[in-house]
Amino acid sequence: MTGLAKRLEIWPAIDLLQGQAVRLTKGDYQKVKVYFRDPEEIFSYFVSKGARHLHMVDLDGAREGYSVNFDTIKKIAALNRQYAEKNGTKALELEVGGGIRSRERIEDYLAIGIDHVILGTGAVKDPDFTRSMIAEYGPAVVIGVDALNGKVAVQGWMDVTSLSGLDFCRKLQKEGVKRVIYTDISKDGMLAGTNLDLYRELTRELSMEITASGGISSMDDISRLKEMGVRSAIIGKAIYEGRIDLEKAIEIGDKDAG
Repeated sequence: MTGLAKRLEIWPAIDLLQGQAVRLTKGDYQKVKVYFRDPEEIFSYFVSKGARHLHMVDLDGAREGYSVNFDTIKKIAALNRQYAEKNGTKALELEVGGGIRSRERIEDYLAIGIDHVILGTGAVKDPDFTRSMIAEYGPAVVIGVDALNGKVAVQGWMDVTSLSGLDFCRKLQKEGVKRVIYTDISKDGMLAGTNLDLYRELTRELSMEITASGGISSMDDISRLKEMGVRSAIIGKAIYEGRIDLEKAIEIGDKDAG
C-alpha cells in the first residue's frame, strides 16, 4: 500500500494527433475533438494556470509504433526551457508516451528535455527491452498500463489482450518499476467520473507510485484520489471542457502538503 500521499500531483494532458491537441472518447480514433490546432498555445495556457507538470501523448505514435509527433513535442520542450529561463523559475516536469519502442527514441526525448518517457505497448510485447530500460534509466522510464474491463490494451488501445492489469502491475513492481500510469479506457473522455474502486485496489495491493488517468472530471474525484494515496492524476478533457479549474485542482492537490 502506498499510504497517504503528502500531495497529489496534477498533470494536465496534451494528446497529439497530426500535430493538434485533441481528445478521444474511450480511445476511439474515430471520435476525435480538436481543442487547439497549436499545442504551443495550450502549453502557454497551462503555464498561466500554474501547472508544474505536463503529460503528453503522441496518439499517432501509439497507433503507428514510432514517434510521429516528435517535432511538435520538441517545440513544446523548447518552450518549457525558454519559459524557465525567462522567468527564473523551475521548468515544468514533462513526460511523453506513444510509440516509444527503442533506446534511441528514449535518448532522443531525454536529450530535448523530457523528464520521463512512458512505455506502453513495448512494455507488454517486449519485456526484455523494458527490463533493460528500467535498469538503465531508472525513474525516467514510466510504464503506462491501459486497461479495458481489467485487461491490458496495446497499439493505441486497439488491441485488448488477455493480460490482467493488476497482475501486470505486480510483475512490473517486482522488476523494479517505480511508477505506473494506469488508465481505465472505459472512463477515458466520458466526463462521468473516474474508477475510484480501481485506484483504491491498486493503492492497496501495490507499493509503487500510481498515477490515475481516465475520466477524472470533478474536484470530488481529485479529493478522493488524494485521500486514498494516489500519487498523481492526469486530467485532460475535463479541463478543456471547463469541468475542472486547473488552478483549483492544483490547490486541492497541494493542500496540507509537506
